[in-house]
Amino acid sequence: MTGISQHSKAFQVTHRSVLAIALPMTLAYITTPLLGITDTAVIGRTGEAAALAGLAIGAVLFDLLFSSLNFLRSATTALVAQAFGREDMREQVAVFCRSMILSVSMGLILVLLSPLVLKGGLLMMGAEGRVAEVTATYFSIRILAGPLTLANFTIMGFVLGQGKGSLGLSLQILLNGVNICLSIVLGLSLGWGVAGVAYGAVAGEACAALAGLLIIVARMQKAHRPTWAELLDRTRLSELFSLNRDILIRSFVLLAAFTLLTRIGSSFGATTLAANAVLMNFFMVASFYLDGIANAAEQITGRAVGARYRPGFEQAVKLTGIWSCGLAVSTTLLFLMLGGHLIDAMTTAEDVRQMARHFLPWAAITAITGAMAFQMDGIFIGAAWSSDMRNMMLAAFAGYLLSLALLVPAFGNHGLWLSLNLFLLLRGTLLLTRLRLRIRQTFEISRGL
Repeated sequence: MTGISQHSKAFQVTHRSVLAIALPMTLAYITTPLLGITDTAVIGRTGEAAALAGLAIGAVLFDLLFSSLNFLRSATTALVAQAFGREDMREQVAVFCRSMILSVSMGLILVLLSPLVLKGGLLMMGAEGRVAEVTATYFSIRILAGPLTLANFTIMGFVLGQGKGSLGLSLQILLNGVNICLSIVLGLSLGWGVAGVAYGAVAGEACAALAGLLIIVARMQKAHRPTWAELLDRTRLSELFSLNRDILIRSFVLLAAFTLLTRIGSSFGATTLAANAVLMNFFMVASFYLDGIANAAEQITGRAVGARYRPGFEQAVKLTGIWSCGLAVSTTLLFLMLGGHLIDAMTTAEDVRQMARHFLPWAAITAITGAMAFQMDGIFIGAAWSSDMRNMMLAAFAGYLLSLALLVPAFGNHGLWLSLNLFLLLRGTLLLTRLRLRIRQTFEISRGL
């Protein structure tokens, strides 16, 4: 049962099929920072420092809140991809409907709880006076898009689960494009300021959600519409909630790891903190394509598990590994050669420039140490082996805490960056140790061995 001709649901996994998902999603991730740049430029033109600070705090609160809910996208991708591999269109639609109900419900709950969330966020960020007023204006308007934002997570998960990376890119460009254009028109041309920027974000989410739903519904055949009994199937709902829970735990642990990095970095003084913030942009750039490769791994491995086609799974692991590692090494070399120029472009403070150059090698190699972590996350999410992903993340975090306790007192900021790289390396390595066993269990059980 290894040849394509011997397996009814076999499919070919090629470099092209990997890039067909990875490349569009990488481009989609790259467009997202343009929003922050545009919003900052729009409010910056008002000349009011308090408005700029309030916008920054509001954006951070919103990003922290919704980035932790991105499990809705990942879980949908995995379950749709598996149904896609089984050639079960009815279950693909059922997964979409279940996830959409969950997403919209959670979005509405967030809207209802938004006054409490805002109050807690202002307290956490220490915002007061005019800054707090601007933050409240931005957050109170943008949170209205909560159900739409989470609906877009589900829509993106559905189209990626079917391997339609180009459609995902188109929807992301629509979302960001409308957001950017209306932020400029409403915030700057009409003089609405921060409120205009927030309404631009709401409009962008609304347009993307509407377009995505119209496309999906238009392609949906009546015979594929699930009944309420199918939507409320206890086994399927349990699978969805378990996957979402484990990815959520993983996301919170990851957020805690980077929060600790910032918190400990602040103890070394403002210059070191600023240098670390500049250097984290190198990791962010690498994460764009590493996430793109992870998305490809999610879809293809999920499809292979659904099809019970082990050769496709193993080829997906091999090719996504080649692209992740190859791009990571190339990026690290590029950062080491051009990093000084990039640092100069990001800050004009000479002390920060010198400090950032000193620690540049640590930031450059995060692409290499993080490559396997991103790839393995994609593989384990796609295969719905979420309990392993959760447990290995917790184990890696424990190792991270230990390295911080031992290395930071001894080596200062060098120890901090070394700990981060060890954490990234541990994430990938620990999951890799579970991979062979999981493959054997999944595909041998499926064949009745």
